[in-house]
Amino acid sequence: MTATPPLPPPDWPGQRLGLPETGPRSVARLGRRIAALAIDWGVAVALSAGFFGYDSIATLLIFVGLQVLFTVVVNASLGHLLLGLRVVPMAGGLLGVWRPIVRALLIALVIPALLFDENNRGLHDRAAGTILLRR
Repeated sequence: MTATPPLPPPDWPGQRLGLPETGPRSVARLGRRIAALAIDWGVAVALSAGFFGYDSIATLLIFVGLQVLFTVVVNASLGHLLLGLRVVPMAGGLLGVWRPIVRALLIALVIPALLFDENNRGLHDRAAGTILLRR
């Protein structure tokens, strides 16, 4: 039995998925992801400070709640919307409710979001069967 040689690394994230290198429907790059996360966290901090005098647990719960709410309703968090990104299921169809819940809970754990594959899909996206694309 002969082993097949490993594939060379793709030239850009999403290439093997048939996605374009840049522009609409291209995979969101790390800079936009971090900026969207910073916006989302900033909103959660502001709401926590305004309503709870800044409580770390309240901030985390607000963050997760906003992630789920916005992703279920508009397929993107507030930060994603502002930066032209959207969350889509890999298999097509509707995103549903369970994918945003799984995704948000794993983002809150931090580590799954830091471990990503050649398509810039973190463990949170892989577990939820989603990918973050540019609009």
